[in-house]
Amino acid sequence: MLGTLRDKLAKTSHSLRGKLEELLRSGKSRDGIFDELAEILVGADAGIAATEKIILSLKQKTRKDTSFEEIRSALEEELIRILSRHSVDLSVNDAPAVIMIVGVNGGGKTTSLAKLAHYFKKRGKKVLMVAADTFRAAAQEQLMSWGKNLGIPVIRGQYGADPAAVVFDALQSFKAHGYDLLLVDTAGRIHTNPNLMNELEKIRRVIRREVMGAPQEILLVLDATTGQNALVQAREFLRFSGITGIVLTKLDGTAKGGSVIGIVDELQLPVKFIGLGEDIEDFLPFSAHQFVTALTS
Repeated sequence: MLGTLRDKLAKTSHSLRGKLEELLRSGKSRDGIFDELAEILVGADAGIAATEKIILSLKQKTRKDTSFEEIRSALEEELIRILSRHSVDLSVNDAPAVIMIVGVNGGGKTTSLAKLAHYFKKRGKKVLMVAADTFRAAAQEQLMSWGKNLGIPVIRGQYGADPAAVVFDALQSFKAHGYDLLLVDTAGRIHTNPNLMNELEKIRRVIRREVMGAPQEILLVLDATTGQNALVQAREFLRFSGITGIVLTKLDGTAKGGSVIGIVDELQLPVKFIGLGEDIEDFLPFSAHQFVTALTS
C-alpha cells in the first residue's frame, strides 16, 4: 500500500520532498527554516491556520540547535498526530448497516460510492446500492453501469421522483433480501441550496425509521484538486448534521495533497478513504502514517 501511495501521490510528494531537501541544503538559520517550512506547507495547500499550529508546535518541541533532519522527523510526527486524531474505522461491522454519500456533483461522489461497494464486496459483504440522485439522470445511469460491471444490484427511481421515497423502496428490498450493507448515493446540487440540505435530512429520517442505528456513516466526498474550495463546500455540508467522515478524491491529480491536513484540522473529521485514480482499486482506507511517509520520506 505504501508503494501505491508513493506512486499515486507523486505530484504532491515530489514537490514537497524536493522543497524539503532544498531546505536541508540551504544552511538557513532555525528561524529561516521555520519560515520557509511554513511557505512549503501553505504551498501544498495545508491551509494557513493548520500551518501556523504546526510551526508553533515544532518550535515548542525542538531546541535551538536542532538539526534539520530532527525538524523533519518532528514534522512527520506532528502531521501524523493531526491526521490520526480521529478514528478512521467505518462503523459497519454489524449488519444491517447503511452508508450515505453526500457531496457536490463532479467531486467523484458516485464513483466513490461504487468503489466503496466494491471494497466491501471483496471483504464478503452482501451489498446493495441505491441511486437517490433523481435530480440528475446521468447519476442514475452512471451508478447502474457501475452496478452491472461490479455485479452489485442497484435500486433506482424515476427521474424527478422523491429521493426519500426511492430510498424507502430500497430499504424494503435491503431488509427483505438480507443484505449486509446499503450504500445511498444522494443528490449533489449546489451545496448552498437549502432544499438540498432538507432533502438529505428527509432521507436520513427515513433510514433511521427503517433500520435501527442507521445510517452508521455519512461520508462527505471532496475533490482534492479544488484545494481550499473543498473546505468551503465542506462548511456548507456540515450544516447537514451527522457527517462522520471525509472521502478525499483525485489526490493523484494534484500537487496540493496537503489539503488533507487543513481539512482534518478545520473540520475535526477524519479522512476515511482516499481516491487515487480511475481504476476500481484506486481507493484506499486512509492511514495517517502511510500517507505522511509517502509524502515526506
